[in-house]
Amino acid sequence: MKDNVLSKESIKEHLLKLSESEYQQFSSSLIPGCKKMLGCRIPELRKLAKEICKGDFRSYLDNPADDYFEEVMLQGFVIGYAKMDIEEKLGYTKKFIPKIEDWSVNDGFCNTFKDAIKYRERIWEFLLPYAKSDKEFEIRVAAVMYMTYFLTEEYIDRVLQMLFLMKQTDYYAMMGIAWALATAYAKFPEQTKACLSWDWPKDTINKAIQKMCESYRVSDEDKIELRKRKK
Repeated sequence: MKDNVLSKESIKEHLLKLSESEYQQFSSSLIPGCKKMLGCRIPELRKLAKEICKGDFRSYLDNPADDYFEEVMLQGFVIGYAKMDIEEKLGYTKKFIPKIEDWSVNDGFCNTFKDAIKYRERIWEFLLPYAKSDKEFEIRVAAVMYMTYFLTEEYIDRVLQMLFLMKQTDYYAMMGIAWALATAYAKFPEQTKACLSWDWPKDTINKAIQKMCESYRVSDEDKIELRKRKK
């Protein structure tokens, strides 16, 4: 795609060329609740996002199309990849998060937001309202961001406390919290083990323990003890 061709129509035409009907059927079965899907492969969407970032990506982000799953995913990738001031990026992020309706867009966006490594404390502050939200994917955004960028010596205790405060039990929020808790255990077993006795929602702690027991990074001895903690 040429740098100067960033209209909704030209991007949609490019996405249509990338679409595969068989892949569309396969992918849509894995992502319940997603928008209409064209069937574009994620690596191709990432390539397109990087091309958009070489041009006037702001014009694209200021007026994107939201009709298809791939169009929303593409926006998340562009926000993540684009080189801009962190406050400007967070402004676009604030507008983008309400568009998240499935786990794939959620996690793809979070995994692309590498600026969180450079601006951890600012991102931590930005995520607080989402961590305290009662909306399923706002909670999942916070949980996956914590898991991806904040499981460090400096932040582990704060992450565990925030995960515990997330009482939202909708499925994808709960799964995000459980996934983050299980990953925390693999990286910081002693700190995480100490919080397993807290009064976690039953589904959250049971799913977290299940994921811990599936991890090759957790010893067989620990797995025996973890299974005893299931509610």
